[in-house]
Amino acid sequence: MGKPSDYLEIMRPINSVMVGVAIIVGAVITGGINLLDNWMLLLYSFLTGFTLTGASMAINDYYDRAIDAINEPKRPIPSGRISPYSALVFTASLSLIGLASSWLISFGAFGVALFAWVVMMMYSMWGKKTGFLGNLMVSSCIALPFIYGGLLSGKIWASFSFSLLAFLANTGREVTKGIVDIQGDKSAGVNTIAVVYGASRAADVATLFFIAAVASSVVPVYLNLVSYWYIPFVVITDVGLILSSYQIVADPSRKTSRSIKTRILYLMVIGLIGFAAGSLI
Repeated sequence: MGKPSDYLEIMRPINSVMVGVAIIVGAVITGGINLLDNWMLLLYSFLTGFTLTGASMAINDYYDRAIDAINEPKRPIPSGRISPYSALVFTASLSLIGLASSWLISFGAFGVALFAWVVMMMYSMWGKKTGFLGNLMVSSCIALPFIYGGLLSGKIWASFSFSLLAFLANTGREVTKGIVDIQGDKSAGVNTIAVVYGASRAADVATLFFIAAVASSVVPVYLNLVSYWYIPFVVITDVGLILSSYQIVADPSRKTSRSIKTRILYLMVIGLIGFAAGSLI
């Protein structure tokens, strides 16, 4: 059956919280601090991002259970702490909560949430094996929370500059993950850039996306969408992305790539804090 901590682990709480917060930040960035007074809207928004991301993580582990038995044997399913059937039930439960939360906001919000959910499911079922296309599918779902937040504020176009940074940084991270998982992916027929072209070429592609993310980070400042409080946080993120680019090109090993994959997640969190600070202060 599994312990509550096992189910929390399978839904990747850091990723899930980050997406939930990203929706709120996206709404506040484009709509102003007054949106913080509508706590029910923010609660439903957070639940949508948190639960649908958790569902995508759980279903991904379900379909990846054979690969994870090689790459990540300590994860809940390959370690036997959660059965494959229980993972499916958990995925369905989280999906219902997330879609219901979006429906309580508006029909438009439900449409965006449903689109994101379909992309997440398609990725886990077949998209991952396509390699780079699968990377783009994941990054699209990471970028969507900002667009979702813009929908809540009624200023969806203003949210695209923020979603661009998330899309680029996460694509670089996904390509880097392909280096980490190259052994298991190869055995399962997952055609990542690392599997098809080698770790060095994958490192080069990841670096291109990291540098592009750094370049895109100046767009919110140029468009006067944030205050100068945004800058200290995004500088940390940018320096981290540049350092990660140098390291992975110099040493595209599994050990280095694993370290960078984890670091990029925290750098994205710092960038998210920067977006929030630049919008609220």
